[in-house]
Amino acid sequence: MRLLVLGGTGEARALAAALHPGHDVITSLAGRVRDPRLPVGQVRIGGFGGPAALAEWLRRESIDAVVDATHPFAERISASAATAAAQAGVPLVLLRRPGWAAGPGDVWHRVGSLDAAALAVASLGERVFLTTGRQGLAAFADCPQWFLIRCVDPPDPPLPARSEVVLARGPYTVDGETGLMREHSIDVLVTKDSGGPLTAAKLAAARDLGVPVVVVDRPAAPDVPVVDTVAAALAWLGVSNLSAG
Repeated sequence: MRLLVLGGTGEARALAAALHPGHDVITSLAGRVRDPRLPVGQVRIGGFGGPAALAEWLRRESIDAVVDATHPFAERISASAATAAAQAGVPLVLLRRPGWAAGPGDVWHRVGSLDAAALAVASLGERVFLTTGRQGLAAFADCPQWFLIRCVDPPDPPLPARSEVVLARGPYTVDGETGLMREHSIDVLVTKDSGGPLTAAKLAAARDLGVPVVVVDRPAAPDVPVVDTVAAALAWLGVSNLSAG
């Protein structure tokens, strides 16, 4: 098969590895991270120019199927891919890891947007650990709290007036997250519901420290088939790979 994987996640890299070299896999990355982790196989970086252009690309490249394995908050990309695949008559499946669920001892406040998260922190703490990525930070620019902002790449302004930026890439450990939060006297954590184990250690650290967590809910997924593991994506593609998880 000739496949397009819309990537940028660990699941996308695992899928490409499971399909390579038996299938012709092209992984597309949006190009928002300066030094991305690259999957095996062919890689293209940058957008397609909208749904119509992507549909034409799918036809021109004779793509047999599309797997959307982008970040759960890549709402625009997922919507564009769903529209383009329908226009081109190419089957598409959404590979999306399950979201996080609160457990005993967690103090979570779920909100629907970054703007709502900025409002929520006002009543929860004065020193905020902000782990929502470098995009959308403008929602917090007018907040009076002090922010520890963690990103993979340096963020663009506007930023909160009282803030410190730390550049780091997961996976993280519970001990490391606990130490970081203690060092900066963090009393509230803000995160998107990204799911998966790569960045979940901060949630355990917040639980252990009694720190409340503002969790931004995921946007609605497009109306397409959805699977939550690489193995399930391979099954949808009709590929057998017992080592995929």
